[in-house]
Amino acid sequence: MGRARRGWWAEERDAGELPWRSTLVIAVLVMAGTGFAARNQPDRETLDALGRALLLLGAAPLVFRHRRPVPVVFGVAAVTLGYLAAGYPYGPVFVLVAVACFAAVVHGHRTAAWWALGLLWAGHLALSHWLYRWLPPTGDGPAPWGQELPAGAFAVAVLAASELVRVRREQWAQQRAERAAAERRRADEERLRIARELHDVLAHSISVINVQAGVGLALLDADPEQARTALTTIKAASKEALGEVRQVLDTLRAPGDAPRAPAPGLARLPELVEQAAAAGLAVTVTTSGPYGAEPPAAALPPGADLAAFRIVQEALTNVVRHSGSRTARVEIAQGPDRLDLRIDDDGPATGTEAGGSGNGLAGMRERAAALGGTIEAGARPDGGFRVHAVLPLRTEEIS
Repeated sequence: MGRARRGWWAEERDAGELPWRSTLVIAVLVMAGTGFAARNQPDRETLDALGRALLLLGAAPLVFRHRRPVPVVFGVAAVTLGYLAAGYPYGPVFVLVAVACFAAVVHGHRTAAWWALGLLWAGHLALSHWLYRWLPPTGDGPAPWGQELPAGAFAVAVLAASELVRVRREQWAQQRAERAAAERRRADEERLRIARELHDVLAHSISVINVQAGVGLALLDADPEQARTALTTIKAASKEALGEVRQVLDTLRAPGDAPRAPAPGLARLPELVEQAAAAGLAVTVTTSGPYGAEPPAAALPPGADLAAFRIVQEALTNVVRHSGSRTARVEIAQGPDRLDLRIDDDGPATGTEAGGSGNGLAGMRERAAALGGTIEAGARPDGGFRVHAVLPLRTEEIS
């Protein structure tokens, strides 16, 4: 269907093939059309073998019009001028020049096309008004000046049509490039989003597992019951991590399907507190805003809700990994158009890696920036560490 609509001449050009089929069609049409035109021009030379050879010689270079447009347009113009100088009939021979000029302009050689067409017109003026005495047909007189008007109009029309097609092709090429760039940007953004999700899910759960595994190993002989509790926590954390990873992977397998489970939000903040407590971190949560003491999860736009949850999750994970403090404070303040998150611990930093990738703060900044928000993270003057996030809220999205 697409092949029939675009045409095989367009496919030849796009594939970089020599357009021999379209050239053959043009040559046949010019030969046949000139034969019909010659019947109505008895005052011109009879279209003999030499005349037909000149027509074929003018059509043959068109095979290379996409690869060598400049030599082709000048060559076709020269052959056409020779054909007219020999006194052969007017007619479709000018189609050969039009096709060559069109190819030259479309490929960006407009100056060459203008020169070739201008020289052909000037040569035709010289033949018709000054050199006719020495050229066939015998006894021919000067051509009326009035016929130069349609000849000039034909030249202008060919150039105008060629310029129009050139501009349209450049616009289409620019649109294709813009669409391709937009698709690449969307793919990059989706890749970064998935990477952030996987990092946040795995970093938090593996940090809890890491801490509890250490506790279990230390108490395996001295306090088997406490070791059993640590193993139970490891099982629960790994199950949750597997579930969230499976949800992310499901979106990759079937991007058009709706997710099977809702995206995490601040409504799951109590789960984070419980997981942190299992890792030995006591977390205090305070909220303020128009929705009372409960986390305002139901009133937040989905994007801000997910970003807020992940930022708190990553900040608590960093406390477990890198801080000697066993307490942390989470403050959530919602205004009419912004959500403030503040996560503090009292330090000091332990300097241990705990299996971290080092991408936690970068991921938080990316999440905030995607919503037009900001993140400030750094040591406090008293020796602790603070993460402060500001996420804008679009009031029209708040239910």
